Amino acid sequence: MKSERVTPEGSALLALQRATHATLQVLAAELVDLDLTASEINALANLADGRPRKVSELGAAAGTRPTTLTSVLDRLERRSHITRGTRAGDRRAVLVELTPTGRLAADTIQRTLTDLEHRALDGLPAEAVAGFHAVLRALTGVSA
Repeated sequence: MKSERVTPEGSALLALQRATHATLQVLAAELVDLDLTASEINALANLADGRPRKVSELGAAAGTRPTTLTSVLDRLERRSHITRGTRAGDRRAVLVELTPTGRLAADTIQRTLTDLEHRALDGLPAEAVAGFHAVLRALTGVSA
């Protein structure tokens, strides 16, 4: 991409931000009964496969800073959606795991995300979706 000035209408980053806000509004409306924040939904979605995660792994998967993730996990633990414990042989590694109520919430979130993604992307060619993922990987890889 050229180093010329990007207009608000042509900015991929601003378009991504608009799409993110729109997506979060739809998710909030469709998941309102769960009474979760966007960050809590993100954490549970990243645990939806049922595999326990170290806090550092979950933070990387969710794209969340450790201090933010800690407060999210505190809230989810208070609501009995997750447990935190240590791994046998490594008491320094804290594992995050879904509880039965967390599993129900995560399953609901996963179904909603899958449905929303299908509604939004099913009409697009596979190459466009692949290009979108390439752009997301490039933006995710940008370091400060």
